[in-house]
Amino acid sequence: MTSELQKTFDPAAIEAKWYSHWEETGAFRPERPDAEAFTIVNPPPNVTGSLHIGHALDNTLQDIVIRYERLRGKDALWVVGTDHAGIATQMVVERQLEDKQDKRTNYSREEFVQKVWEWKEESGGTITRQLRRLGCSMDWSREQFTMDEHFTKAVLKVFVDLYNDGLIYRDKRLVNWDPKLKTAISDLEVETHDVNGHMWHFKYPLEGGQTYTYVERDEDGNVVLEEERDYISIATTRPETMLGDGAVAVHPDDARYAPIVGKLCEIPVGPKEHRRLIPIITDEYPDPDFGSGAVKITGAHDENDFGVAQRNGIPMYRLMDEVAAMRSDGAPYAEAARRAMEIARGGKLDAAEVDALNLVPDEYRGLDRYEARTKVVADIDAEGLMIMVEDKKIAQPFGDRGGVVIEPMLMDQWYVDAKKLAERPIAAVKSGEIEIIPQTWEKTFFNWMENIQPWCVSRQLWWGHRIPAWYDADGNVYVAESEEEAQAKAGAGVALTRDEDVLDTWFSSALWPFATLGWPDETELLKKHYPNSLLISGFDILFFWDARMMMAGFYNMDARPWEKLYLHGLVRAADGAKMSKSKGNVVDPLGLIDQYGADALRFFMAAMESQGRDIKMDEKRVEGYRNFATKLWNATRFCQSYGIGASSTIKAPSARLAANQWIIGEVQQTVEELDKAMAELRFDAAANTVYHFTWDRFCDWYLELIKPVLQGDADSDAAKETREVAGWALDQILVMLHPFMPFVTEELWHAQGDRRYDLILAKWPEPRAEVSKAATDAIDWVIALTTATRGARNELGISPGEKLAAYCPAPSDLAKGVIERSSAAIERLARLSPITVGEAPAGAAMQVAAGSDTFIVPLEGVIDIDAERARLEKALAASQKEAKSLEGRLSNANFVERAKPEAVEKAKADFAHHGAEIERLQAALARLG
Repeated sequence: MTSELQKTFDPAAIEAKWYSHWEETGAFRPERPDAEAFTIVNPPPNVTGSLHIGHALDNTLQDIVIRYERLRGKDALWVVGTDHAGIATQMVVERQLEDKQDKRTNYSREEFVQKVWEWKEESGGTITRQLRRLGCSMDWSREQFTMDEHFTKAVLKVFVDLYNDGLIYRDKRLVNWDPKLKTAISDLEVETHDVNGHMWHFKYPLEGGQTYTYVERDEDGNVVLEEERDYISIATTRPETMLGDGAVAVHPDDARYAPIVGKLCEIPVGPKEHRRLIPIITDEYPDPDFGSGAVKITGAHDENDFGVAQRNGIPMYRLMDEVAAMRSDGAPYAEAARRAMEIARGGKLDAAEVDALNLVPDEYRGLDRYEARTKVVADIDAEGLMIMVEDKKIAQPFGDRGGVVIEPMLMDQWYVDAKKLAERPIAAVKSGEIEIIPQTWEKTFFNWMENIQPWCVSRQLWWGHRIPAWYDADGNVYVAESEEEAQAKAGAGVALTRDEDVLDTWFSSALWPFATLGWPDETELLKKHYPNSLLISGFDILFFWDARMMMAGFYNMDARPWEKLYLHGLVRAADGAKMSKSKGNVVDPLGLIDQYGADALRFFMAAMESQGRDIKMDEKRVEGYRNFATKLWNATRFCQSYGIGASSTIKAPSARLAANQWIIGEVQQTVEELDKAMAELRFDAAANTVYHFTWDRFCDWYLELIKPVLQGDADSDAAKETREVAGWALDQILVMLHPFMPFVTEELWHAQGDRRYDLILAKWPEPRAEVSKAATDAIDWVIALTTATRGARNELGISPGEKLAAYCPAPSDLAKGVIERSSAAIERLARLSPITVGEAPAGAAMQVAAGSDTFIVPLEGVIDIDAERARLEKALAASQKEAKSLEGRLSNANFVERAKPEAVEKAKADFAHHGAEIERLQAALARLG
């Protein structure tokens, strides 16, 4: 029995009701032990997070896929959970302490971690509640958290296994140090921005006042400058790092400096009696054509310098502490400088000793790096050793969370041999074992993976998975899953101290596809659902997460983590700009849900997602899809008014009437197109397929075609057949549309009658019907004729309801049959009556076509032909003038390159609009004859 629907579709009234019902009844994970597995895992959002528009896109696409596969009878599992987000979460809790004039260091490590857990219990579930509002059908009964006990067990095992296999090691290398967060961060967490800066040029005097002949030549070898110099010229954007220089490097082919290679030069800063001397060396790194061609080498604070220092055995002196202030520890400067001089003159290079040396002059110690910079420049300038300073744009690295300038810092950290782990993922993508969609991302993937650097996985935080490594008094390390195991390795009575660092958050989330299924235990869930079937993620985490899951999957499971990787684009503002709080153009998906409903937002996301291209936010489109849901709502109410209710069959009912056969055929075609689009992960094609079938074919045409039957004898065979077919077709729509618009479809499914099961657990359409091609061709012909006639009327301003006489001089066999049998339908839909087979009388007329048939519609007495021609010609001239003007602007390189992107886009859109108007108006004039 149907339940009468409210006149107005109100999304809010149905969304909460159905979501809680689905979750309470276990609909998100039906018991299907014998069914084929289909598995996806969500990119675990940060536990600190709240739903943003990118989450809305990502999770909508995943939900469409999982609902689709569930309807197809699969044992569909969507793993859900959150990431502990080491840096982000610690920042949140530390800010809360600061608000109370408190700080982390007032607590022991254990006390602070407990406070984080308390925060997580109180405030860490925001985003999971918001995912429910979006309609995400995740298996909440198995919700995961990367700091759960079983997950922590997996993380520790992986670390120990990698260590034992020589794939994790401790090393002193340069890291990206965030002075605000006081931790190392990865290259992927660094954002580079161009900022206004300076390039300072300084003299480094040669030892003992030595001189040499400096000669510059032009391209033809002619001398352009020749002078005696007692210095070598250096240029730098970071003068404070001069204090840690270990050498000056020049290119081996640079003849200008050949006389002084191997000699020593003086760093022109610090107490004169203790000025350090450093060697002038050769290396391939310096570019003779850039600046002076000579480069100061500060291996402890610059990535390129680090490589030069490693290759040439140059000491690397660390200058700064954890907040990027100049070091104040260690022996006085005079003592440190003396030892550094011995090293420079060939003394033994001991890495531990070099690391301990503080070569910051006493008067600079404790200064912030930028305060030290100002003082260094002033002191050198006061001695007359500054050659010049030039303004320069500097590519400055910033931490994406701390928001301050990153300091490259030499320190001991734990590293993963990412190059070794990348080998199998690279091979898997090349062989097609893992498919990346769109394929255009493969080039980017290979470029990064084939040039991958060691992965620094240690972080100087308290919140996270603590590194399972213990040290004895001599610095020996013991890696084990527990302190008891480490003690057993060290021996009884050996005092051990645990490593203070935690693991990079991405290290643990790399295990997501299998650790969430119970690994390292051999669970039934793991056996059935690994490898996963598909991963959907934004392209922006391809290397943060996706590539690392490939590494972890092959290493730990000896199998790929998933068959396919789908990378979607970003959601941008309406003008194409990237959304940011500073620009004030961020769109809140929850606000859109409140205004238009979750179904409308979801459908917008699907319809706009075109294989990785960015999506421009368009609230009018969201509103349009709310109207689409309303259209379906009203169509269902129409069906109810004629006694059309739930169908009792998955297979199409038998049908004799042409309109009923036609809609069955249309359902079959739509299912085929929809299945093809979903198989290819073409979400826009899938959404548009079901949209146009629902709105155009079912609502606008089929319901109109069957009205006469429904309004006739309700007990006739034709009426009974029509009600059965219409109810079945509407059911198929609800099932096909459900993955995209789950709430309204579930509501309408139950409103149509008593159901044995919820729509979320229904069966995907299988029409399995044969229909008469003659019948479907006839309906298509009527639709084509009606569409053409309505368009022509609109162009000429003729009332839609006015009946027009029509002539068909040479009708096809199809036209003859339809005119003979369905003249009433043609009159009702196309408002053409009478239709005469034969030649039309002379005079102004419009032509309309249906298939190969042409109809002549006389216009004498219908409209003022001269006035209409004048109106159309005036509008045509205006559009042609505007189109010509726009074409000129768009062909002007200055406009295209210099105007704001939104202005260029608007000009292109306007040009396309006027082009279409010109075609329409010319066609309308042609119709007048």
